[in-house]
Amino acid sequence: MHLTELLTDDAALAELGQRLARHRVARNRTQAELAKEAGIGRATLQRLERGESVQMTSLIRLLRTLGLLGALDAAIPETIAFPIAQLERERRGERQRVRTSSDDPAAKEAAPWRWGDEAEPTR
Repeated sequence: MHLTELLTDDAALAELGQRLARHRVARNRTQAELAKEAGIGRATLQRLERGESVQMTSLIRLLRTLGLLGALDAAIPETIAFPIAQLERERRGERQRVRTSSDDPAAKEAAPWRWGDEAEPTR
């Protein structure tokens, strides 16, 4: 099964868990052995292999132990290289944050402040 945006969160976790279990078995390690080597609890490894949610550090420790941590670099690249964006970054420097419309001082002045729970006035 391929991991795509069409999968539910549960389906993606289940697939990742099955893949991790296959890597563990291919290395001829029991859950207890691999968990100890990775510095995580056996129950944590069992949850991972069942496709349940665990802390990110546990996943990173397990991937490092299995020699798969570098695969995250391909999955989540440092930046996305769009040629036009690259030219803009070189011209202005690397962006530090994204401005939303609520950050725009002009937008704040245009709309009156409200608590948010008032009903809209009827006309």
